[in-house]
Amino acid sequence: MALPEPPQSFFPSKDEFLRLLTVLLVACAVAFTCNFLAKSMSSNPTISFCDSNFDSLDSDLDLCEPCPINGECYQRKLKCNHGYRKKGNLCVEDGEINELTKKLVGYFERKVCEAYADSECYGTGKIWVPENDVWEDLRSNVFLNTLDESAYIFVKGKAVEAVTELLQKRTNSNGINELKCPESVVKSYKPLTCRIHQWLLRNILIISSSCVMLVGCAILRRKIRSKRQFSRRVEELYNQVCDFLEENALASNSSDDCVPWVIASWLRDYLLLPRERRDPQLWSKVEELIQEDSRIDRYQKLVKGEQRVVLEWQVEGSLSLSKLKKRRETEKKDIKVIGSTNTSLQEYYNRRIAGKKLKSENHFY
Repeated sequence: MALPEPPQSFFPSKDEFLRLLTVLLVACAVAFTCNFLAKSMSSNPTISFCDSNFDSLDSDLDLCEPCPINGECYQRKLKCNHGYRKKGNLCVEDGEINELTKKLVGYFERKVCEAYADSECYGTGKIWVPENDVWEDLRSNVFLNTLDESAYIFVKGKAVEAVTELLQKRTNSNGINELKCPESVVKSYKPLTCRIHQWLLRNILIISSSCVMLVGCAILRRKIRSKRQFSRRVEELYNQVCDFLEENALASNSSDDCVPWVIASWLRDYLLLPRERRDPQLWSKVEELIQEDSRIDRYQKLVKGEQRVVLEWQVEGSLSLSKLKKRRETEKKDIKVIGSTNTSLQEYYNRRIAGKKLKSENHFY
């Protein structure tokens, strides 16, 4: 026998199901809100922090909250330790206290390191600075006047811990604590002039030897350069003497008015610059080359009643005669003669010597 099927009205419709679901959600939200408000409004204000000496094993922790770290609880009230401030149910570090501690440590470092730097640079400071002297200076500082005694003691303790890690500390024979700036830190407190002075003192041997070597090299280089210039000038003057004598010999062969010799002192004064005449060694070297040259005769001759050293070019022994002729021909093509009154120094000299020679012969006769 088949079981009868339930009527269609037994199951809710789709719209009825959605309405039922909406009612349930609203009911849950209202219940949650009411529960939250009930707990907030019905919380017992008398339940607070447990005293610091409260034994959590023998008592019910539901009656109070454990006292937080870095704080002290008495009569269900929380009081944070120095350097901490209350934030909710916790004690967090006080930023102002930390900043003040950093300022104290920086003051300690500057005071001790500047004294060490003055001692090394000028001999006026101290290498080991008494700790109490620094604290006395700090006590008179403005930024510590706002602290009460307990806060000052707390800040001092934290600063001492930080200073001990940063600076070197010792106790002298009198039982006084002294501080010293490390060598790696004191360098930054020395003036630039002091650091340069100390660097020079440390490297005085290297610097002095380097300076001596540089000066010696400079002097040696100058001497070598001067010697090269001297040798170059001697050769240049010697070549000028040869050219002058050779041209003078050619001129004397082509004209009876020119003499084949040249007074050595005149030729010296003609070729040398005024400043070169003060150096007798220069012309001496030129004369040595002249004496070694077989193409040049050097002998004594009576000129105007005085014995003078003259130089004469031997045409037969000339090695550069053809070259000089070509050069003279080229120069004649390039040079434009302006005016008939312009004559060369060599021709003027030859005419002058010939005239003086003629006068001396006439006077002799």
